[in-house]
Amino acid sequence: MSEDEDLLVRIGTFFMLVGFVIFVMFVASDLASKHSADIRADFDYLFIAILAIGGGWLLRRRKPPRPSAGRFGMISKMRTDAKKRKEDQQKAKAKK
Repeated sequence: MSEDEDLLVRIGTFFMLVGFVIFVMFVASDLASKHSADIRADFDYLFIAILAIGGGWLLRRRKPPRPSAGRFGMISKMRTDAKKRKEDQQKAKAKK
């Protein structure tokens, strides 16, 4: 991953974080509107949060997936071995 791609991924993460904070501000304004007749929910926060999270996700999705840790390698090997044995048994029965 080049430095430019790494920078874009970091910027995407920043936008997503800012979007979530702005969404919390929207929820707080909505809760405040329920307790007071003078205050109304500010939907601008919601729209800005959606744009920030969406833009951050678009930038963040360029990140390549992590390499497999191999924690379940033994289990998958056991499953493939068992499947192979089962196929061999079925072939042996079919020959009889």
